Amino acid sequence: MRRTSLFLLGVAAGALVVAVVVQPRILLGQTARAAVSDTYRQLNLFGDIFEHVRAQYVEKPNEAKLIESAINGMLSSLDPHSAFLYAKNFRDMQTQTRGEFGGLGIEVTMEDGLVKVVAPMDGTPAHRAGIQPNDLITHLNDEPVKGLTLEQAVDKMRGPVNSAITLRIQRKNVEKPIEVKIVREVISIRNVRHRIEGGDIGYIRITSFQGERTLEQLRAAIAEISKEVPADKLKGYIIDLRNNGGGLLDQAIAVADAFLERGEIVSTRGRNAEDTQRHNARPGDLTNGKPLIVLINGGSASASEIVAGALQDHKRATLLGSRSFGKGSVQTVIPIGTFGALKLTTARYFTPSGRSIQAKGIVPDIELIQDLPEELKGKVEFKGEAQLKGHLKDGDEEEKPGSPAYVPTDPKDDTQLKLALDLLRGIEKHTAFPPNPKTAVPN
Repeated sequence: MRRTSLFLLGVAAGALVVAVVVQPRILLGQTARAAVSDTYRQLNLFGDIFEHVRAQYVEKPNEAKLIESAINGMLSSLDPHSAFLYAKNFRDMQTQTRGEFGGLGIEVTMEDGLVKVVAPMDGTPAHRAGIQPNDLITHLNDEPVKGLTLEQAVDKMRGPVNSAITLRIQRKNVEKPIEVKIVREVISIRNVRHRIEGGDIGYIRITSFQGERTLEQLRAAIAEISKEVPADKLKGYIIDLRNNGGGLLDQAIAVADAFLERGEIVSTRGRNAEDTQRHNARPGDLTNGKPLIVLINGGSASASEIVAGALQDHKRATLLGSRSFGKGSVQTVIPIGTFGALKLTTARYFTPSGRSIQAKGIVPDIELIQDLPEELKGKVEFKGEAQLKGHLKDGDEEEKPGSPAYVPTDPKDDTQLKLALDLLRGIEKHTAFPPNPKTAVPN
């Protein structure tokens, strides 16, 4: 018996299945026994080589690292998304999939070796403590940030709920460093942001499907937009999935379901036919059938491709932008005692019409490449799944390269967003908008 819970994580992690596996008893024929015997001979060969290295290498090797390298080498030879997650990495993954952690509530990046605050999240300890965008964090509990990676610094800022940490901050136009003591609280990842464009269009940005509250946040965003804009004035919604690298599969299915009345959303197919799973929509459209335009680009991967593919196949939305990343494989995460977990590619996923997006991506109904600023032209490499070393092939079908993933910080420079707004307002016309329901996949 196998108990599974389905997940999707971004470009690097892809689709995940967390599984507890009970090994069945297997009766082997002569050919199978010969194959097993050959496999064990190869394992004996590995043991012999390990012993020679252990005993005779010029310097005493770290035996644990030798084993770790052997495991990593085996898994990396399969595809870019299979890997072994050691205990700490496994715990980090579990934190990401829960979408909640003990922390301060700030979005950060790295600048000149210091942690730079992008923004404090509303209502969090950092927000209440007066942390401001562009603050530079120089010390964490008197320990210098210089020399730490961003991941290490974030690790130190997270911790048990109700525990305290002191930040030393450099702030522009403030001479002396500022010291702030902050008590950690439960922080929920905010995946959905929204605003009203021009008083008549709801704009909803889904940054990822990490955490278990994406659908809840989407519901709240639609409710607030509906409350502020009367139904007769609301021309439609823009769902922005650009640079959304993935997240929980159940949240991706739920988000697609939020706009669909019926029909398949996604299917996953493994090596054995009996492992095929299909996920279907239930009646109820949160937007009451309002027009939808979905923005995608080369950074839209995995779970976001599932949402985009389902809405495109059912002709519920028009996709606008550039080809998506093409991450179409499913990984099973199998806990291995106290060591961590094995993340192994076990299936591909398919859109409702039966399309595999592996190494091809989803092509938008309206293709519009966002212009790069002069300083980035010729310096940005467009990578998709097809460019990843050792990626899964998808039969004889032609693979496609990646597309740009640049999104301007100023909406005024965002040509993809501008076209979406003009289409919804009827200023621009295109044969792909609104989509024709008669050409949708059978429900």
